[in-house]
Amino acid sequence: MNAVAGIWATQGTVVLTGGLLVLCMALWATGLVAEIVTALLFFALAMLLKLAPATTVFSGFSSSAFWLVTSGMVVGLAMNHSGLGARLARMLSDRLPDSYPGFIAGLVAFSFLLAFVMPSNLGRIALMIPVLMAICDAYGLSVGRPGRTGALLAFGIATPMLSAAILPANVPNLVMAGTAETLFGLHLAYLPYLWLHAPVLAVVKGAILTACTVLIFPDRISGAQTPGDPLPPLSGEERRLAVILVGMLALWMSDGLHHIPPAWIGLAAAVIVMMPRVGVLPAEAFGQVPLKTCFYVAALFGLTAVVNETGLGRDIGHALLAMAPLEPGHLAKNLATLTGIAVGFLFAATANGAPALYTALAGELSQATGLDLMTVVMAQVVGYSTIFLPYQAPPIVMSMELGRIGLGDATRLTLASGFASLLIATPLAFLWWRLIGKLP
Repeated sequence: MNAVAGIWATQGTVVLTGGLLVLCMALWATGLVAEIVTALLFFALAMLLKLAPATTVFSGFSSSAFWLVTSGMVVGLAMNHSGLGARLARMLSDRLPDSYPGFIAGLVAFSFLLAFVMPSNLGRIALMIPVLMAICDAYGLSVGRPGRTGALLAFGIATPMLSAAILPANVPNLVMAGTAETLFGLHLAYLPYLWLHAPVLAVVKGAILTACTVLIFPDRISGAQTPGDPLPPLSGEERRLAVILVGMLALWMSDGLHHIPPAWIGLAAAVIVMMPRVGVLPAEAFGQVPLKTCFYVAALFGLTAVVNETGLGRDIGHALLAMAPLEPGHLAKNLATLTGIAVGFLFAATANGAPALYTALAGELSQATGLDLMTVVMAQVVGYSTIFLPYQAPPIVMSMELGRIGLGDATRLTLASGFASLLIATPLAFLWWRLIGKLP
């Protein structure tokens, strides 16, 4: 009797977790209520329904992503307050093309290049969105102009999408690599990974994103064609903040040597920024940090943790596996199905949680397709780098908050670039794999 009651309790928890997952994802996707309301709703219902221990439900607050978002916003405030953000914007804007399509393409390319030296999507967003807002002002793309919305969104979407081609440049890649090594002993190498993914997932997808941005948010450049007045000398606040930022970036770039996660480096920088005499922000400025975005990130990670702990993620994976038309010898169909499974996990667990769920099934997927384990694991990168809705990638949501961009505008661009990438970039990716000898 006790065993039966235990089974019913377990299944009931899984069903309730599934209902909560559908509810939260639907609200985040449609924007029927504010993101912070949905986030708090998740915390409340998860605890009232006793879906998981509090340590699991609120695990997002102990995640490095939460603290990276928080510290990044403090650094962003400091850049605006000191004037260093406007100075960097002026220096970068002098090197961007004067045509609107070239301007968008330049920002997308810059997002990808920055990922090589700054291994954190959220950190890049927090650091650069205030700078890009100033660049838009310099180019005449004032608040309300479609070009301003397009520029900020293009950078925000390119940040998680294109960085998937660089192994240590985002959280999903690290989750995938860590899970693959733990479960199967697979070791991913930097350069082979880059050679496998960058030509299509970075170059082709970057071109697709640029084209979609220009078509959906048409505009023209009306400023920055002529050199402005010479920049004034650095102020004392700007010099101090520049030293802090250089130190932060140096530690981020050398994390392979000291193994300190980027979040704790960013948090230390945020503390220094607010220190008396040393920093540039008064402590009271912390009240200007939009904590609703931080809570949203914490809820997103907490929801993923609950889905995994209750077994719902495993059940979803096996349900997808049962329905998937996988059959040895049908290469194109198998690769398309594997990509579809990875995309499906995006809707259930977002880009940060999807790799853990998919990679755990890689052994079964390999047997069902007849493909080697490494090919099966790598196929998911094509899937989770194809983003359809803003909530699937926290960096996009953070870009929306910092840039004051509406959900409707962001969704239009993610849907357009997502479907275009699925139809164009996905077959090209596997064609490239065959060309370089990674597929039979």
